[in-house]
Amino acid sequence: MASNIPEESTSFVGRQAELRRIDNELTEHRLITLTGPGGVGKTRIAMRAARAAAARFPDGVCWADLWPLQGDGLLVASVCDAVGLADHTARTPVAALCEWLADKRLLLVLDSCEHLVDACRDLLGDLLTAAPSVTVLVTSRQPLDLVGEWTTEIGPLPFTGGNDALTLFTQRAGAAAPGLRLTTPLDAEAAAVICRRLEGIPLALELAGAQLAHSSVERIAERLTSRFDALDPADGPVRLPRHRTLRCAIGWSHELCAPLERLLWARLSVFRGTFDEESASAVCAGGPLTGPEVRSTLATLAAKSVLTREGTRFRMLDTLREYGRMWLAELDEMTALADRHAAHFADFGRRAELGWLGPEQVSWYRRVADAHVDLCTALDHLLVTDPERAQELSASISLFWSCCGHLHEARNYVARALAAQPAPSPARTRALWALGVAVLLQGDLALADALGGECARAARTSDDAEAVLAAGYLIGLTHLIAGRPMSAHTVAEQVLGPPPYDPFDSPGRLRCHLVQIFALTGLGELARARAEATALRRGCVERGEYWTRSYTDYQLSLISLFQGRPEESADHARAMLAAKQGIGDKFGIALGLDLLAAAVAAQGDGAAAARVYGSGQAIWRTVGHPQRGTPELRAVREECEQRARAAIGDEAYTELFHRASEERPGTSLARILAGDL
Repeated sequence: MASNIPEESTSFVGRQAELRRIDNELTEHRLITLTGPGGVGKTRIAMRAARAAAARFPDGVCWADLWPLQGDGLLVASVCDAVGLADHTARTPVAALCEWLADKRLLLVLDSCEHLVDACRDLLGDLLTAAPSVTVLVTSRQPLDLVGEWTTEIGPLPFTGGNDALTLFTQRAGAAAPGLRLTTPLDAEAAAVICRRLEGIPLALELAGAQLAHSSVERIAERLTSRFDALDPADGPVRLPRHRTLRCAIGWSHELCAPLERLLWARLSVFRGTFDEESASAVCAGGPLTGPEVRSTLATLAAKSVLTREGTRFRMLDTLREYGRMWLAELDEMTALADRHAAHFADFGRRAELGWLGPEQVSWYRRVADAHVDLCTALDHLLVTDPERAQELSASISLFWSCCGHLHEARNYVARALAAQPAPSPARTRALWALGVAVLLQGDLALADALGGECARAARTSDDAEAVLAAGYLIGLTHLIAGRPMSAHTVAEQVLGPPPYDPFDSPGRLRCHLVQIFALTGLGELARARAEATALRRGCVERGEYWTRSYTDYQLSLISLFQGRPEESADHARAMLAAKQGIGDKFGIALGLDLLAAAVAAQGDGAAAARVYGSGQAIWRTVGHPQRGTPELRAVREECEQRARAAIGDEAYTELFHRASEERPGTSLARILAGDL
């Protein structure tokens, strides 16, 4: 059992009664929605409740953050990510998700649904019908109004007497001003006033506590009292609705920020997901805010709890981002910031593509994954304002997305960009290639073949050498998967030209050279394929390149198996798995596990082969395909199973295979990579 519940970065105070109530509700209901105003603590309570209930769900707890989503376009993709589904089929994502969850016994948590209520209602209606053993915990400012929904309202912390609100404020004050003790009568009374004024709302208390780094508790209490009294001076202190209390507290914190801090707060609201210093500087610098000032101001906003640090990245809570966007509109910078945001991520995509071939390749896979929501936001903007640039960006990141669980988004965005700008251009040619690779990975060979031909014609017309290589890769790969290795070899040979040439001259040349090696193996020219794969692997190691290297290990594992070298085959399969895990390529991981199982079976260890083969089956289910790859793998898989069954018997094989196939994929892969077969 595993889970992806976010780690808590600060202490947790109180809420024992709420947690007991939710724990009971999770045993009695299949859909529980925690409601309450922003900043009241719904997310933190959901984290605690999910962690406490995890042992009751054999397939784990799957957490989906919905707060970064601007619309419902990425809702299903976000839930697929959370449950570990990287579907490579042409089915609708909802159909794939329902099928994947149908036999699962897990807790799915959807955090921050209030801006996607209709879409969440529709999705959960389908999921709860298709997956009878799935329980869903939702946080939202309003109920979903779905049949069977159980709603639990989350209120603020108690703020009278010796209370949890005071405890939270005191802890945050101590974090902002280490060594501070609110023990004198004046300090204690001022702290109690702050908690009462802020009505125990956790986010408001966090913001107030952070101010103690620069102010006294008495001064903070005085300022808060003045601000709240000013709302209705004739009647004295007023009892505000909680959302207005929080808005008032946020506004007060905003006023206490320096002018550059307020400006950066507003500009950072353009980011939908987490962001790093580089992106913040590129998008938000300008006018009085220089690049270095952006970096230093990020630190001060984090110290004031406006931003939250997540490793080397920053996050702004949606409640604070909404306030920032209000001020961005007041500054009349909404359009300018959206343009700069899109321009930055278009450049980000270009740099990612350039970095694909070098030593930062794995790092770029991670960076593209971290920036996923903002890349989608940039594409949505460019599809309206600059479709040709949208073609460039979607093509630049398509290989990253196609490998790492976002194949549906890759196909969708490239197709939309092509439809938005039909005029011929180098960007359109690259987008045709990207679309072809996406549909090929989804199993549509006929469409991939047609797109490869269209891409090749456009490349020749524009005399674009790299586009010719890209088209050759797509056409050759289509031939390989269709079982036509001679055709694949011919195409690769034509576009590569006569040797000698450096396969690392460009990404397109490298990929075509890899197609040529695959074709040699398919044609049975094993000695030549081994020599070419070994040389190419050596070049990849020297350059720190992993994607191609993993596929040379795949070929060397397959060749070694055909040549009767099972130990060597197993070593290459393990190397492939390690590389594929590093870039998050589940399709490649599934291929590698099948090869490792075959190599282990060839060594006579039927029990280990059954377990590894079962683990591979679990990964294949996550990509939605029943064991794909080039045709020669079919015989390898059949022989693997025959050998393993012969070694341990049908009953033992079936039991071990089934048990491994039901294990959570991440757990089994970690075990296998650690050498525990």
